[in-house]
Parts: sequence; structure tokens; C-alpha cells
Amino acid sequence: MIQDQATSNKNYERFLARVSESLSIWGLQHPDGGWAICRSNQYESTSVYVFWSDEAYANRVAVGEWSDYQPTKIHLDSFIGNWLKGLHSDGHLVGLNWDANLCGQEKEPIDVAKALTSS
Repeated sequence: MIQDQATSNKNYERFLARVSESLSIWGLQHPDGGWAICRSNQYESTSVYVFWSDEAYANRVAVGEWSDYQPTKIHLDSFIGNWLKGLHSDGHLVGLNWDANLCGQEKEPIDVAKALTSS
């Protein structure tokens, strides 16, 4: 099932609000150190790194091919200064608060950094 635009927008706004309060982000990390990524639905040769505002949101997608991955906390300063900067430089996108079907918005890392630093 495809997620509608209103739900995608709401999930993105929820991500920004909750991360601004908790000062942390959650990703899925494999025991070998790799992180959960998938192919973009918008751009053929672009990867999307996925992150969530809450551990429970990350945990609900740690199934199937990601069943060996564990929710891992990232501090907001590191996320903005290291992750988003590096992902932007490498030409990747970020998916934030995607649902259990891996549906949601794909954002430019620099736009997410601006949104997080202005809130």
C-alpha cells in the first residue's frame, strides 16, 4: 500500500518535533557496523538512509532482510554535523519516520539539517 502525501508529511513533521525534544535519532545498525539503506523510489541510482524519531518506530521495521539490525541511537549533533553532512556530500537521501511498509518522504540531507537547526 502506498502512503498518501498527508500521512508522509505528518510523519516527517513528527520526526522533526520529536527529535528536537529528545535530541536523538534512531537508525538500524547491523552487527557488522552497516546501516539500513534502501533504493530510492524517486531516483534510480540513489540510496536512501532511513532514520526514525523513536526506537519503537525503528524496531517495527527490523524484520525480513533487516531482522539482524538493531535500533541504534544517534545524538542530534552527530546526526547533523556528521551524518547529514556526509550523506549530502555522497549524494544520498534520507527517509525519516518511514512506516512498516518503508513508505515515506525522501529528503535531501541538507534540507533536513536546515529544518532541524531552525526549530
